[in-house]
Amino acid sequence: MQIDILTLFPEMFSGVFNSSILKRASEREKFSYNLVNFRNYTENKHMKVDDYPYGGGAGMVLSPQPIFDAVSDVKKKNKTTSRVILMCPQGETFTQQKAEELANEEHLIFICGHYEGYDERIREHLVTDELSIGDYVLTGGELGAMVVVDSVVRLLPDVLGNKESAPEDSFSTGLLEHPHYTRPADFRGIKVPDILLSGDHAKIKNWRKEESLKRTYSRRRDLLENYTLSKEDQAVLNNIKKSEND
Repeated sequence: MQIDILTLFPEMFSGVFNSSILKRASEREKFSYNLVNFRNYTENKHMKVDDYPYGGGAGMVLSPQPIFDAVSDVKKKNKTTSRVILMCPQGETFTQQKAEELANEEHLIFICGHYEGYDERIREHLVTDELSIGDYVLTGGELGAMVVVDSVVRLLPDVLGNKESAPEDSFSTGLLEHPHYTRPADFRGIKVPDILLSGDHAKIKNWRKEESLKRTYSRRRDLLENYTLSKEDQAVLNNIKKSEND
């Protein structure tokens, strides 16, 4: 996968791309990235990339010309189909399912804005996706792009050490993930559930599914609205509801 990020502040990404999973994935050539300062594409003699909004109002608006030309240039260097992603608080809320969808692409282009907003022609005629990481406003799209990139890259083949890690993550199954424990089995009198020490993998699997349903029901009940429950799942959920009402 090739990832191009259009930003006025490429230095913001140095820590993210040079640490942890993203650094190792890049070094192992599981993906490559390019930080593009779209100010370098402006035709304005003062190197401006924004202007006052027509009709008046507060703030400045990013001009279309530098961004259109920057996207065109990075597309020429990649002969595959590109997804052009606008990081924007008005966009579709980013989810694990969206991350899984984007992980199948060969080329992603992120546009990180600043100021009051984008010229609407960027939104209407250039981008394929508008994404938001939550219902709040940041000073720019860089932090949102970092979140999306990290979420997508970790899903690429052989990026994570354990192939089962990503499929079992919270939201990947449609439910929140079950609790985890590690050594010691008894920490200051707080013990690991006996079932996890039993060596009975079938019972452990059932316990994890039950705990996953229990955690989802207590913390994110809305996720169950779109989750297809098996007969066994429904029975477990009924018991959870019953115990809650007892």
